Amino acid sequence: MTASYDLVIRGGTVGSATGSFVADVAVKDGKVAALGLGLPSGMREIDASGKLVLPGGIDSHAHVEQVSAGGLLNADTFESATTSAAFGGNTTLISFAAQHRGLDLRQVVDEYAARARRGALIDYAFHLIVANPDRKTIEADLPALIAEGHASIKIFMTYDLIKIDDEPLLDLLLTARQNRALVCVHAENHGMIAWMGKKLVEKGYVAPKYHAISHPRGSEAEAFNRLITAAELLDQPIMIFHVSTAEGAAVIRQARGRGLKVFAETCPQYLFLTKQDLDKPGLEGAKWMCSPPPRDIADQDALWQALALGDIQVISSDHAPYRFDETGKLSAGPNSTFKQIANGLPGLETRLPLLFDALVSKGRPEFAGRGLEAFVQLTATAPAALYNLPNKGALLPGYDADIAIWDPQKTVTITDAAMHDHAGFTPFAGYTATGWPERVIRRGEEIISHGTCMATPGSGRWLGRTGGWAAEPSGQLAVDMDPATNFGASLL
Repeated sequence: MTASYDLVIRGGTVGSATGSFVADVAVKDGKVAALGLGLPSGMREIDASGKLVLPGGIDSHAHVEQVSAGGLLNADTFESATTSAAFGGNTTLISFAAQHRGLDLRQVVDEYAARARRGALIDYAFHLIVANPDRKTIEADLPALIAEGHASIKIFMTYDLIKIDDEPLLDLLLTARQNRALVCVHAENHGMIAWMGKKLVEKGYVAPKYHAISHPRGSEAEAFNRLITAAELLDQPIMIFHVSTAEGAAVIRQARGRGLKVFAETCPQYLFLTKQDLDKPGLEGAKWMCSPPPRDIADQDALWQALALGDIQVISSDHAPYRFDETGKLSAGPNSTFKQIANGLPGLETRLPLLFDALVSKGRPEFAGRGLEAFVQLTATAPAALYNLPNKGALLPGYDADIAIWDPQKTVTITDAAMHDHAGFTPFAGYTATGWPERVIRRGEEIISHGTCMATPGSGRWLGRTGGWAAEPSGQLAVDMDPATNFGASLL
């Protein structure tokens, strides 16, 4: 008898953002074809009894094969990063085509896309980092690239070599509004950070642990307020990256309470680490340096609460891998100050297991028994919706068969040696997580099976996308921009 499907995953508990149920999952031509009990046979079958069958993770914030503003190439290629991501249960990522000062954005994207085509094992899209907001970038390149399927822009409000000041920020917000792209922002007050860094170094406070206080807590909330005010003026939706403080989460909650389209993400480093992790002998604390830095336990609790309330919608890794040697973190030598050490942590492979352990295995109290649903929503369904990734983020008929089969009882202690990226260490070494992905399927093809990667480099697909609903203006015009109340001036 001819098999009805290419693959049938039988008897597992299928998880979604709204509930879970025991069912078979059938796959045909790379798509989910059916869900139900007693489905007809497949050419291949997987017994998932006692396992969880979940959508593949979507990591919507990862720095891969990218040169920093200081000219330092991070440790991962597309092949190594996406291999690591796949071992961690992910089937899609969004990385950054990064323009620096003086670079042509079109050329940057073309060259970056070529690297991805050679190496990516999972599906991918790009955010466009804009650091050179000249007329060609704003008026020609961005509209064309957005129309071609690159529908999100990232900007930095800090870092000397790439920061965008208030006036060009407004230009970029307007271009995004006119072309229906989402604007993603690293928002911290540059002046406060620069001032604190100089004062600390002048007084000899140069160890990595001082990085944690060189980014004042208020620098986050102030920049959030300034960014939100600019976005509100133009009625342009924004995504605020890597929220780290209780004060920052409160600003976002207030803005969303006014009906503004303000979205936000946080990362495992802000949910599981604190500034105390940077307090290590010598330069060892550099392994825990990222920006913004980890904060305090009270901030962790506030962020979990913001996630439970829906004020923060996504948890991404912000994977930024630099080796702990002269090619990465210690490029300025063995006597580096915290100001000379590259910021960033690896995290593609550990994001999902850490969150599964916290939300599902341990059951964070903020989620009141809906930990599995929250896990799927925060790590797959919400990023697919916010970034308008076609047919991703859920196990529904017609969607891509991106599936992670989890053993909810498997307990793993995370180690440096077990990671598959090229950073050489993980800031989460020593953490023990219960629940681990044992098989990963990308568009119907099994790419991870019990510790073995079977995907070929370049088999991942680029995902062209429009801005979707998240990038649509809310329709709430500021008084200054409403022709009915500003003497008829039409500026949008």
